[in-house]
Amino acid sequence: MSTRGGQGLEIVATGPLATVQDLGRPGLAGIGVGASGAADRAALRLANRLVGNPEGAAAVEVTLGGFAAVALVDVTVAVTGAPCPVAVGSRGGAVNAVVRVRAGECLRLGVPERGLRSYVAVRGGLAVEPVLGSASTDVLSGVGPPPLEAGHTLPVGTPSLPPPPVDFAPVPPLPAEELTLRVVPGPRIDWFAREALPTLLGEPYHVTPRSNRIGMRLDGPELARARAEELPSEGMVPGALQVPPTGRPTLFLADHPVTGGYPVIAVVVSSDVDAAAQARPGTRVRFVEAA
Repeated sequence: MSTRGGQGLEIVATGPLATVQDLGRPGLAGIGVGASGAADRAALRLANRLVGNPEGAAAVEVTLGGFAAVALVDVTVAVTGAPCPVAVGSRGGAVNAVVRVRAGECLRLGVPERGLRSYVAVRGGLAVEPVLGSASTDVLSGVGPPPLEAGHTLPVGTPSLPPPPVDFAPVPPLPAEELTLRVVPGPRIDWFAREALPTLLGEPYHVTPRSNRIGMRLDGPELARARAEELPSEGMVPGALQVPPTGRPTLFLADHPVTGGYPVIAVVVSSDVDAAAQARPGTRVRFVEAA
């Protein structure tokens, strides 16, 4: 892994997936490069604010817990996003709070009871060499640093901001079983039967295990098409609900392709895409039209 800066954390375990993420590399879709970045941007921003970093500083995105790292120097960290058990050496820690880890101690994240993705920010930010202006790992294109593995060392940069005056943040609990997402009608609503949008808005869908950082695959009532011909590929955005021939929608997340050839029936509003990124398989999802 290409790095810059001083010593910080040595990875011991990654869980199902751990990657370096910041706020991504927007503005490059014209050359075929997606924005990527943290799947839950609000959680990343909060973690960085708690340790006195710029909101877009690089941090670790941990999927479904199981992450562990040994501090090579004294560090200050914050864990946000999916609330999970936090341990530092033999003592407990807390999410949404400032946690101090002494050199030689191991920071461990357990499996969250709710949600899917947790964020570990370190004061000073992770000093990982950027690719096209960002340290984010794009799992679809392979742009950016590779997913973390045991033995990787993550260097930490020099703090550029003073420590914040607070050491914890009150955060509303994540929904346990059902998630409501606001949508606006999509650019290809005319490609669907008249009853398709009312079906999307009136019936629940469920997150399937075939979901990842690219998109959330949903199972539920079929969204019938009115037109059967091929649609030329066109630009896609995070939150787009693209409907393949199965009639079941896929909600595009951080690492979505920059173009797609299936019609988009609706788009989840930007502020709700963060919440969607925390929905684990089995979560019931309802869509409502944005006011």
